[in-house]
Amino acid sequence: MEQPIGKTRWAIAEGYIPSWSNGPDPEMTSHETACLLNAGDRDAQVRITVYFADREPAGPYRVTVAARRTLHVRFNELKDPEPIPLDTDYASVIESDVPIVVQHTRLDSRQAELALLSTMAFPAG
Repeated sequence: MEQPIGKTRWAIAEGYIPSWSNGPDPEMTSHETACLLNAGDRDAQVRITVYFADREPAGPYRVTVAARRTLHVRFNELKDPEPIPLDTDYASVIESDVPIVVQHTRLDSRQAELALLSTMAFPAG
């Protein structure tokens, strides 16, 4: 059996979803995404908690990443238990019951010359 890759706890210290975009929906909608990779043999039960500067955290938001699959979670689309507020700074902690890999991606299309960035999340455990 192969050694699983990834960690069970990750942090993304930076998040922000603009309230408007430039370009066709949904492809060019400004968004933040957590790209989750489960290279293991068991489904991953993932919890996302979102932290703010001036209020209590939101969540947990729950998603399942099937074994040997990837799932791209747009924070814009998280609705339960509440939508992520737009035009608001936030951070997130992502916890899984099996090791996963997390990458953070942002598309900011407020200008026609859009900005796309991607970085690895912080592996916390």
